Amino acid sequence: MSLPPPLTQHIVRRPQRIALLQHIAEQGSITRAAKSAGMSYKGAWDAIDELNNLANQPLVERVVGGRGGGGARLSTEGERVLRLYQRLQALQAQILEAAEDSSDLDLLGRLMLRTSARNQLHGRVSAINAHGHNDQVTLMLAGGLTLDAQITHDSTLRLELQLGTEVVALIKAGWLELVAVGDALVCGHNGLLGRIDQILADEEGPSEVRIILSNGQTMCALCEPQRLAEQQLQAGSQVQVQVSPSNVLLGTPL
Repeated sequence: MSLPPPLTQHIVRRPQRIALLQHIAEQGSITRAAKSAGMSYKGAWDAIDELNNLANQPLVERVVGGRGGGGARLSTEGERVLRLYQRLQALQAQILEAAEDSSDLDLLGRLMLRTSARNQLHGRVSAINAHGHNDQVTLMLAGGLTLDAQITHDSTLRLELQLGTEVVALIKAGWLELVAVGDALVCGHNGLLGRIDQILADEEGPSEVRIILSNGQTMCALCEPQRLAEQQLQAGSQVQVQVSPSNVLLGTPL
C-alpha cells in the first residue's frame, strides 16, 4: 500500500505533538514532559487535549498526584500509537508498504494536522441533507455524540464527502457559547453537554474555559467573567456548549 506524498512527508518528520507522547512515556510527569519537549505546561495540556480529541480513544490519561505534579500517562491506545510511530520512523518506507491497517496511518495524519482552531474533533459523516446551495452535514463523534456542520454544496463535492467519510471538525474557541443546563438553546444550533474542568482568567479579556464533554473529549471556549457569574458557572458545573453549524469547519486528509 502506498501513501500520497504529503502524508508520507508528515509521518517522516517528527511532529511536536507526536513527540510529546514519547516525552510523557519517558518522564511520567506532564511538567517534566513539557520541559523536555520545549513546551509550556499549558501548551502541553493543549496538545494533549488535541491528541485525545483527534484519536478514536484517549491517548493520554491524567494521573492524580503524579510525580512532579500534573501527572499524565499514556493509555493503552496511546502506547500502541507511539509504538506504531516509532516503527514508522525507524523503518520508513518498509513499514509504510507493509502497514496492516490503513486506519492507523489515517490516525497519524489527523494527529499531525496543524490549524489555528483550538477545537479539533474527529468524526465520521452520518448524514448529508441539502438545503438550497448549502448542505447540512451530520457527524458522528466518539461516544455517539453528533455534530452538525453547514457547508456549501460545492465544498461537499470538493471534500468528496459521503456517508462514512472520516473528517476533522474545526471550531474556534470564540465561536462557542456556554449555556447553563436547563436554559434553551438557539433553534438549529448544536448543543453538547459537558462539565467545566478549568477556568483560566485573563485580566485583559475573556476567560478560557476547558469543558470535558460526556464522551471524554475536551473543548475550549472563551467566555466573559460577567457571563460566567450570571449563569453561576464554575469549575465542576455541568454546561451546554452551543455552536452554530455554520461555524463548524470540516477538513479531510489530502
